Amino acid sequence: MESYTLLRQFADSWMLLLLFAFFIGVVAWAFRPGSSKVYADTADIPFRHADKPAAPEETRT
Repeated sequence: MESYTLLRQFADSWMLLLLFAFFIGVVAWAFRPGSSKVYADTADIPFRHADKPAAPEETRT
């Protein structure tokens, strides 16, 4: 069997299942119950210093 045909059959069957399982895992991880606080905190980063500029020690990374 030539290598292209073998790789094509693998990609059409097992790789498709593997990538689908990976996708479902990523979606489940992103929507897990404990992640909403983390995402809300990350979404508020641009507005943390809306009232006053950040102090110089807060701007260093």
